[in-house]
Amino acid sequence: MKEKFSEKRIIMCIATLLILIVLFSAAVYLQSVADYQNAVKETTIGEVDFSAIPDGVYVGEYDVNFIYAKVEVTVQNGEMTDIVILKHKQERGKAAEAVVTQMVAEQKIDVDAVSGATNSSTVIKKAVENALCH
Repeated sequence: MKEKFSEKRIIMCIATLLILIVLFSAAVYLQSVADYQNAVKETTIGEVDFSAIPDGVYVGEYDVNFIYAKVEVTVQNGEMTDIVILKHKQERGKAAEAVVTQMVAEQKIDVDAVSGATNSSTVIKKAVENALCH
């Protein structure tokens, strides 16, 4: 009888430990999501004077944990002529990559985000700003 009681006790301890590990992991994940969402919400995009930037190719990146972008921006004669996305780690924001075409066409960084991919759009825009301002 004592042997069965100790087996049950061991099983209960292991189950309790597993539940605590799952709860802790969930809490850490939810905190990471909240931090990422705050980072995106607090991201600001500044104005860039392209005429003040020497001709060249500039690399910039921006990381908010769940989304990361690294871009290469070409400036010629005071205009952005090309933006190449070198790396884009995203949730479901692949569509946001279209924002680079809009930036080149409008000659500004703070263009409208791609619907359904707002966070990825913001990260890509900030990576472009970082390329040209740092």
